[in-house]
Amino acid sequence: MTSPYPLGLRLDGRRVVVVGGGAVATRRVPALLDAGADVLLVAPELTPALRAHVNADRLRWAPRRFAPEDLDGAWLVQVAIDDPIAAASVSAVAAERRIFCVRADDRAAATAWTPAVTRQGPVTVAVLGGGDPRRAMSVRDAIRDLLAVRDAAPIRDRPDAEATSAATVGRVALVGAGPGDPELITVKGWRLLTEADVVVVDRLVPGLLLDELRPDVELVDASKIPYGPSRAQEEINQILVDRALAGAFVVRLKGGDPYVFGRGGEELLACAEAGVPVTVVPGVTSSIAAPAAAGIPVTHRGVAHEFTVVSGHLAPDSPASLVRWDALAGLRGTLVILMGLKNLAAITATLIAHGRSPRTPAAVVQEATTGGQRVLRSTLDAVAAEALAADLRPPAVVVVGDVVGALDE
Repeated sequence: MTSPYPLGLRLDGRRVVVVGGGAVATRRVPALLDAGADVLLVAPELTPALRAHVNADRLRWAPRRFAPEDLDGAWLVQVAIDDPIAAASVSAVAAERRIFCVRADDRAAATAWTPAVTRQGPVTVAVLGGGDPRRAMSVRDAIRDLLAVRDAAPIRDRPDAEATSAATVGRVALVGAGPGDPELITVKGWRLLTEADVVVVDRLVPGLLLDELRPDVELVDASKIPYGPSRAQEEINQILVDRALAGAFVVRLKGGDPYVFGRGGEELLACAEAGVPVTVVPGVTSSIAAPAAAGIPVTHRGVAHEFTVVSGHLAPDSPASLVRWDALAGLRGTLVILMGLKNLAAITATLIAHGRSPRTPAAVVQEATTGGQRVLRSTLDAVAAEALAADLRPPAVVVVGDVVGALDE
């Protein structure tokens, strides 16, 4: 086979067609969106993570099988299906139209390959391993270590307690992926992700992290789309336990921090009961990162000496709510509300009814630390209506308190 010609594609605003809505597409689509591509996704069904992109209007979805006219105006096609006959038919149409085609099922039949990629700020390194994905990954990882300058020895060379687990039983790592920017995962979290045999992900996980997984990794999409379909927590627990008992190293990759409204404690208990060793890797929580990304410190000298983080997924009058909204209204510090956009009107009304000033500064930060970040600044009495009028959507973090304007000049 001749050597491939390396090339960086500038896809901003250009049509890219992805055929397939499963795990491979879930891994590849975020990088295309990050490149600014106009993505058309053709598949009868989608994973919850891909559906979240559709719901957020990041791409267009044709809920059916591939048709030749789907390639009208396309610059690139990614075939992300494992049916060789169907994949061959797509690549045949692409060849007729002289459109480069990436095939997940057969690299030899493809006219373009997806390289192993590492990103360090403005630097993107893409490695082709002569058709061997493992070789490409190995070289990519070595380059990433060189780019990530560290004073100490590389962390992968240090002894690790969790690496001593018995070979007959796998292990689970609960890894916080951070608030949205893929570079905000911890070094240890990223290292464990590159070592994983199975990765179980949520909707809020930075999509570009999935683009860097080894090609043989089993990707399990356990996305929980707000107020939409969700996979039962018990099923997720069972997936972690079953894969680990079969000898796999499983990374449960969760947005933010595993223990901040992430149900990481339930997953740890399930693994412990089954005798599966667990490592917990904390993550950067959006309760602090989202305000920071919007220029809002959750504490500030002379303004706020405390901050409280609560879940707003239940309305204040819900019998199942464990939050004392009346007590929170009497606090002078910062209130950070996660998962509260749907109930924001009821929450703000309750806080005002129990004594919090209607003119208290408030802000909503949508999709913090990502290219889709939006910030709305308002007051407690108006923020719910203004967030609705601005069509803000989850994930969003609400901040209430004088810190909202603490850094304003």
